Order: sequence, then C-alpha cells, then structure tokens
Amino acid sequence: MPEGRMWRVTTRVLQAIGVALSLWMLLTGPTPLVSAAPYFEDGFLGLTQSELRDKLGRPQAVRDRKGALRIFKYYPYDDWERYYKKLVSPQNGEDVYTYTRDGVEVRYSFGFHQDPADHSEEPPLYVRLVDIEFTPPVPLKRIPALVPELHPPTDANAPVFRSNIWVLVFKGDISQAAQFIVREQNKDRLDWTLTYQMFSLQGLPPILTLDTRIDRLEIGTQSLQLTKQKMKTTHEPIMNPFSREFAELPPPPPPSPKKIPLPQYAE
Repeated sequence: MPEGRMWRVTTRVLQAIGVALSLWMLLTGPTPLVSAAPYFEDGFLGLTQSELRDKLGRPQAVRDRKGALRIFKYYPYDDWERYYKKLVSPQNGEDVYTYTRDGVEVRYSFGFHQDPADHSEEPPLYVRLVDIEFTPPVPLKRIPALVPELHPPTDANAPVFRSNIWVLVFKGDISQAAQFIVREQNKDRLDWTLTYQMFSLQGLPPILTLDTRIDRLEIGTQSLQLTKQKMKTTHEPIMNPFSREFAELPPPPPPSPKKIPLPQYAE
C-alpha cells in the first residue's frame, strides 16, 4: 500500500476512535468525583470514604443503624465488605474506629452521604457526620484532650446553646461546599458552620459546669441562622463553656435539701 494512502487510512481510524470515545463519554456521563477535601478544620467532614480509610486505616468494624433510634448492629469489616453491604446498602454502613485514651474508650463512627445525582455502579461516599462515644462518660473539660480533632472556640461570646440534654458549639467560618452533606430543606439559602454537639444521656444539670458528664460528641455542620430564627424554644444561648471566663465562674450553690412532707390528719 502506498505510504500516502496508508497515512490517510490511519488518520481515519484515529478519527473514528476519537468519535467513539466522545460518544461513550456523552452516554455514560461525567466521571464521578472520587477525591475531596474536608470542609472544616476538623479534617473529616467532606472526605471520601477512601480518603478517610487512607487517613485512619482499615475500620475495626462497620455498624448499621436500625430505624430512627440509636440502635446499631455491628459487623466485622470483612463480613460487611463481602456480604452485608450488598444487602443493607453501602451508605447505611458507618466505619467504626475505637481508641483507648487516658483510660477512656473513645469510639469514632463515621456516617456517610451519597450524591443522589451519581448513578454509577459504586458512587463515592462522603463523610457527613462524626459520632464519638465515651465509655465511661467524661467531664466536659476533658473532651478536648480526648478528641484531638476538637478545637473549641475560647471566646466567651462564641455562639453556644444548650437544652436539657446537649450543648451545641459553633466554630469557625461558614462553608458553602458543606451544603452537599446537609439534609435540611432549602439548604442553599442558609450558611453552614462546623458544630460540636455534646450529649448527656442522664440530662444536663440546671447550671452547667466543667464537671458535667458527657456521653457522646457529634462533629457535624449546622446553620446558626436557622438556630436563631426557628429554634428559640429549644436552644438556650449560654456562655461558651470552653472560655476562660466560664472557668472562672463561682461554683453553683449546693442543692437545697427537699423537705419531707408531713401528713395532715383530721382533727
């Protein structure tokens, strides 16, 4: 075959391959995003599951929440990967890591979010919530030492709220990218900030102190706008318990003893 004709045939073949590749990309859609960066200083929220496992290593277990209650079933990691995640759904499994720090068992569980617009066979999962449990419960003042990812604000006027069972602390700048892992309706109309929410299963005392026992910490993202506008009845603003001014407050007075009621007898 003459050299010029061979060149024209080769060119046509390459053009045909290029057209075929273009058509394939149009039909299959864009390549899903498989790498991410954390949205906030915690270093976890927004990471893909693969990036999380590169950072922390292989999970010690995977757990699956049963319904809306805090009832979980724990699976060995190998069993989950081989069998259970096909039955339960991958995004419902939480990677679990347990550490012992200063005599306290600190258990991290990572909840994930899947992009609903990604219809690929194995879409990436993104960290949306970090649930940290303490066994036994610990005083509020010990939590920053037990959780190195926690860097609470120190300003006395930082936005902090409480209820009868939790303390909610807002920290840092807003992140528009964090809307991706938020489930709230009309989330694009609000600003989203890193939050630390600390729970006491026995209930918080009327006067919060640094010795108040905490069972669980959630690292997540919430909207300060939403909190101030629509949650006034459930979110009471308080002084930042991680501030110097709070530490200098006088101790609360001892509870007054309850009087034993005396029976009333008829004359």
